[in-house]
Amino acid sequence: MSLLLDVRDLCVTYGKVEAVHRVALSVKEGSIVTVIGPNGAGKTTLLAALMGMLHARGSVSYAGKEITRVEPEQRVSRGLCLVPERRELFATMTVEDNLVLGAFHRYRKRDKAITADFEQVYQLFPRLHERRRQLAGTLSGGERQMLALGRALMSRPRLLMLDEPSLGLAPLIVRDIFRVIAGLRETGVSILLVEQNARAALQVADYGYVLETGEIAIEGPSADLASDPRVVESYLGLVAGNTEKAS
Repeated sequence: MSLLLDVRDLCVTYGKVEAVHRVALSVKEGSIVTVIGPNGAGKTTLLAALMGMLHARGSVSYAGKEITRVEPEQRVSRGLCLVPERRELFATMTVEDNLVLGAFHRYRKRDKAITADFEQVYQLFPRLHERRRQLAGTLSGGERQMLALGRALMSRPRLLMLDEPSLGLAPLIVRDIFRVIAGLRETGVSILLVEQNARAALQVADYGYVLETGEIAIEGPSADLASDPRVVESYLGLVAGNTEKAS
């Protein structure tokens, strides 16, 4: 598989504090890559920088082209999409109108496939179809996450970046969300997943990075990370060496 995203020596600074230090990571076409780590490690900052929302030093290459100086709107039009941790829905607008906004740049291009994509999103999330006339602000936490994902998919992303999609959700909803994430890979969407639920993230991902204090501490195939004593002890809630339960 060819590289879709290639990040080298990425640094992000807040004042005199360097929140992300010389991060290097890559995402192959059709793969799921996860970044796990503790609170304050720089995971959300990393995604914001990749989306062009924060100034960063280093190199970000997408689909073979350098995009370090490309504006966020242009990154979206090229197929990058971020689902932020707070979902950032338009609470006073309906579910359907939120989905329409996800395809805004496609409407400008008079994309005729938008109607079909509506149906695909509703098939993926039947509950959104049931609530399509309901205001987004009245949805449950799980439904809001479904809407945030659906809105992102309406942009037809080539690379979907997800920031803590399981945050604040009940275990059954988390399972459903991760099932959808795994299924998206089959549609050809590549995914960069930032997640504190390390167990769920490593189960669905092909490759993983552990980000600690702004730097990549460990990386490797997700199956290897799930059995690495350092990851097991720090992020899977188990004692080091007891890897059988981590699977």
